[in-house]
Amino acid sequence: MSIRPATSHDRDAVWHILEPVFRAGETYAVDPAISRQDALAYWMGGDSEAFVFEDAGAVLGTYYLRPNHGGGGAHVCNCGYITATAAEGRGIARQIGEDSLRRARERGFRAMQFNFVVASNVGAVHLWKTLGFAAVGRLPNAFDHPARGMVDALIMYRQL
Repeated sequence: MSIRPATSHDRDAVWHILEPVFRAGETYAVDPAISRQDALAYWMGGDSEAFVFEDAGAVLGTYYLRPNHGGGGAHVCNCGYITATAAEGRGIARQIGEDSLRRARERGFRAMQFNFVVASNVGAVHLWKTLGFAAVGRLPNAFDHPARGMVDALIMYRQL
């Protein structure tokens, strides 16, 4: 098992992980009809660094790391994480979460902020809390969940 920077050769594997999650529309505020090109640009483009969790040659998880804001907020980073559906429950999310915290510190970030954690994603909320994040804000009815209707979103934050 390893976590390494994603390369252009990983684009198909990353898309394979992103597509079912984005299409389901339950955890990311991304248009469920997003194109492959736009999804990969969102995840791997711009000022994002993308990483993959690989086991026996298979990419089973991915995350991105980027500044949350510029200027006076450039010391705070933001990340997004997805584990392959078939690999859920194997601790991959925790491993990539821990890896992102280490890499963020190495890059000089002093805090990490998640801007929009869907409150009904209880597994993610629990994981981030066990990794030292606090819910510092709640956005009432901010996310239109396809099965639950309007649910809250959390702003989660931790110092590095």
